[in-house]
Amino acid sequence: MKISGSTALVTGANRGFGRHLAAELASRGATVYAAARNPDTVDLPGVTPVRLDITDPASVAAAAELAGDVNLLINNAGIDTRTDLLDGDLDLVRLELETHYIGTLSTIRAFAPVIADNGGGTILNVLSVLSWFGSPAHPAYSVAKSAEWSMTNVLRVQLAERGVRVAGLHVGYLDTDMAATVTGPKSDPAAIARIAVDGIEADAYEIVADDLSRQVQAGLAGGVAALYPQLP
Repeated sequence: MKISGSTALVTGANRGFGRHLAAELASRGATVYAAARNPDTVDLPGVTPVRLDITDPASVAAAAELAGDVNLLINNAGIDTRTDLLDGDLDLVRLELETHYIGTLSTIRAFAPVIADNGGGTILNVLSVLSWFGSPAHPAYSVAKSAEWSMTNVLRVQLAERGVRVAGLHVGYLDTDMAATVTGPKSDPAAIARIAVDGIEADAYEIVADDLSRQVQAGLAGGVAALYPQLP
């Protein structure tokens, strides 16, 4: 995947990590559609704001029709309600799944034919280390990201024959508004954006962007005992 000269659409590009991704792509010579529910909040120079709510099928369809020259889709839009699975609001649990899983899938279903018709390209799903590890601090988010990871693996195989590469980015906390209350280590989102775009250009299927994600990935082979040593 050659970034310079490509045409990319980034969801949730008005702030946080999405804004850094859009800026990194533009700096490398890509044409960038910066998608957000309110395109008026996109303030990044050199990009084209696009209205897109990934939980609204009509909005997704309209964005795919407008951005018909895309050959790179980055699914970044997301939320973290920190809703508990046992006694939290089920509507918020559904909202997490509707956003990270159904919303991302809806966007891929709309844009995969566009990318294929444009000669092929790449889809990057911004996942999380919590795709692999369930955190009691982010219960609904962990579940939704795990579903998104599994969906990424399935679509990777399905879309390969159409010339569409599906990649996943795994990373821990980023220093953005979403993690503003987190006191632990956080990565520089600009640096992770560079790693992500490097991975896209290298045609990587899996981009593991920080030490925490690499540690958890290695722990998967050890099963429950390795990932959750606190259990009796």
